[in-house]
Amino acid sequence: MKALVINCTLKKSPEPSNTEALFRTVTEQLEREGVGVDVVRAVDLDLAPGVVSEAVHDGDDWPGVHEKLLASEILVMASPTWLGQPSSVAKRVLERMEGMMSETDDDGRPVAYNRVAGVVVTGNEDGAHHVISQITGGLQDIGYTIPGQAWTYWNQGPGPGPSFLEGGSGHDWSQKTGRAMAANLLGVARALAANPLGAPPQ
Repeated sequence: MKALVINCTLKKSPEPSNTEALFRTVTEQLEREGVGVDVVRAVDLDLAPGVVSEAVHDGDDWPGVHEKLLASEILVMASPTWLGQPSSVAKRVLERMEGMMSETDDDGRPVAYNRVAGVVVTGNEDGAHHVISQITGGLQDIGYTIPGQAWTYWNQGPGPGPSFLEGGSGHDWSQKTGRAMAANLLGVARALAANPLGAPPQ
């Protein structure tokens, strides 16, 4: 079983990412269960605008990300909150993933079938549930299965305040919820592996 995390922070490596600090709770739990984890920091890549899986121009890094998506049974989308919205990087990733909607496997199933997905959100402002609903809504359209409580988030509440790495309250809850998220993702991924969805009726 393999998991892919796409970190949609706006911060390029090696700058510390609050979003990564929280999603590591999820990946550590998955790794304890024997899941192999790969992480992509999308902002480090050249991801051209578009809604196709193929390269839009020379140097477009999306085909490599697409390959990682197809190699993973579990996807975690991780995004900060800006103005109550997913990051612009998260939206770019979802736009490129739309190309998967027209792709099928050898049995005629949409390629996202029998894969699960969840969301991690951070921010020192409110809006986490809105971000979660936007991202999971898109992933469901593509064909991913979203288990119950396949998310965790942290925010400091209304008004300015510290980021996740700077302190604040609520870390224990966010981390506990992250471990539950990991268990739910893995449980449903294993169930789908044992009893996979078939191709949609024609």
